[in-house]
Amino acid sequence: MADNPTQAIENLLHEDRKFPPSPEFTARANAQPGIHEAAAADPIGFWEREARQRISWFREPTVVLDDSNPPFFKWFVDGELNVTYNCIDRHLAAGHGDKVAYYWEGEPGDDRVITYQELGDEVNRFANGLKSLGVGKGDRVAIYMGMVPELAIAMLACARIGAPHSVIFGGFSSDAIVDRVEDATSKVLITCDGSWRRGKVVDLKGAADTAIERTDLIEHCIVLERTKHGVPMVAGRDVWWHDLVADQSTECPPEVMNAEDLLYILYTSGTTGKPKGIMHTGGGYLAGATATHSYVFDIKPDEDIWWCAADIGWVTGHTYIVYGPLANLTTSVMYEGTPDFPDKDRLWAIIEKYNVTQLYTAPTAIRAFMKWGVEYPQRHDLTSLRLLGTVGEPINPEAWMWYQQNIGPVDIPIVDTWWQTETGSIMISPLPGVTTTKPGTATIAMPGIQADVVDEAGNSVSRGEGGFLVIRGPWPSMLRSIWGDDERYVDTYWSRFDGMYFPGDGAKIDEDGYLWLLGRVDDVMLVAGHNISTMEVESALVSHPAVAEAAVVGRKDELTGQAIAAFVSLREGFEGNDDLLAELRNHVATSIGPIAKPASIVFTPDVPKTRSGKIMRRLLRDISEQRQLGDVTTLANADIVKDIADMAAAATSDD
Repeated sequence: MADNPTQAIENLLHEDRKFPPSPEFTARANAQPGIHEAAAADPIGFWEREARQRISWFREPTVVLDDSNPPFFKWFVDGELNVTYNCIDRHLAAGHGDKVAYYWEGEPGDDRVITYQELGDEVNRFANGLKSLGVGKGDRVAIYMGMVPELAIAMLACARIGAPHSVIFGGFSSDAIVDRVEDATSKVLITCDGSWRRGKVVDLKGAADTAIERTDLIEHCIVLERTKHGVPMVAGRDVWWHDLVADQSTECPPEVMNAEDLLYILYTSGTTGKPKGIMHTGGGYLAGATATHSYVFDIKPDEDIWWCAADIGWVTGHTYIVYGPLANLTTSVMYEGTPDFPDKDRLWAIIEKYNVTQLYTAPTAIRAFMKWGVEYPQRHDLTSLRLLGTVGEPINPEAWMWYQQNIGPVDIPIVDTWWQTETGSIMISPLPGVTTTKPGTATIAMPGIQADVVDEAGNSVSRGEGGFLVIRGPWPSMLRSIWGDDERYVDTYWSRFDGMYFPGDGAKIDEDGYLWLLGRVDDVMLVAGHNISTMEVESALVSHPAVAEAAVVGRKDELTGQAIAAFVSLREGFEGNDDLLAELRNHVATSIGPIAKPASIVFTPDVPKTRSGKIMRRLLRDISEQRQLGDVTTLANADIVKDIADMAAAATSDD
């Protein structure tokens, strides 16, 4: 893919920026030295042991992996279980009913404490309510809610009765609801009257009503009263959550499910093409979720207060807010709102309030924290933290260092994780207590995962070289297919390299065997015959003290094929002017080489991102090449697009 795709990262990574685990941490860590080697010697045996130890089976599986029809792999095929039973019932039977499952914080300041017993009662009431509406095993249920405990309750209730859920992020439009309801043929939609975001009500019921009017599939709409701002209810179709559960029993026997029965469908964001309905089944998914949650974040159920600061509408929330933590008997924090309301210290105040021990958030958020300044975390006592995690995209080395130096005690472990909706659970990550970390790299594959970097022909590259990230062989939490489209599943993930799963990302393997994720391969620019990763230019820009965030795309250029166009958001106290523009261009040239100097830089207060926090490079390419802008329905900050387009029209190269 690239002759030397990560020169910028190498220039940013100093020799002293290696962080071995402390002996004290290693002594108590869940993962111990040698775990990778043992799993590599027998990956199937490794996953068999994890599944037997971490899952309570109604029927123990005798077949671990069925690979008779690749790439349609099956795991624990004759095993029987119920995922909700594993998340709640077995803990109650063991006497843990009084243990806190969730500390929930509403954006306006209201809060709730929910024990495992209370969670179980509410799940059973709602499961019985779903049954009363005619929902049964195999029926798909769409869920479109804000970050309230009832979102997790709805998921668990669906899993309890064997009805696959399809969670739709609460920031999506009615168009997204229609697409997902129609594709999954969902018969029930669960929503809220509204949700709180920066002090304002997001009208979820209004979007749901608009969507339902455009499809004849939804038989019932269940509405949770959260904001109480008043919404219309359609007689015979709409039912209030509190009315549905009022007279329901707290007893609801869990449905016995085969390990390969569908647990949920989750759609990718749909930034390009038709959204893909990613299918995850119960047994393999739960094995991956519980094992990775325990090992990567060093979870101690009796001690820890865990906070995954994602939204349940994304796979991160499915795996590391709902299923993984609950199955591992963990106490979690859940927060409804944004990190900057009512002020930019909201996350740090929550950590102090609940004595959070692990924080898992996105590089996008970390760069925002950098931009806002250290004064906000310094207002609060963050010494309860003992581990930090990142998820969602490759993290710039400078952001990694800022995170470690300013959040919590100095030198606590950082786990930079790589995975996807499709993989179901973390695939590449350091293991605290085991792995020496480096800023900017997710280090090595998880035990039982066979990651590699290959060239165009599918051959492994040498250390120090770049290529395409692949996974050799199946893993339990992998997607089973794309809902209703097996051909697309094969074409998208298994056709590029024979017998290997291709996630679509580029990577480099360094001299220590560590993997550096470079982003999507379609985000690699060809400038005058040289392959340059958007990630490496962004890393160089963010390493400058004036830059909080950077997004880079390649735009067409008659002379060089592509030219580099950069969009830069500055930290507080810096002003975008011609002098800084020239300084940044030269900074990139020094970090990478003159070939990587951006042809244009646009100073902007923000860059367009999807609601999951990923930079929308498609729109930035449209802006850079002055094309008509494409669909912006998945953007979290759609109003910024026109301003960026106007600013970009005035940006030109000084060479």
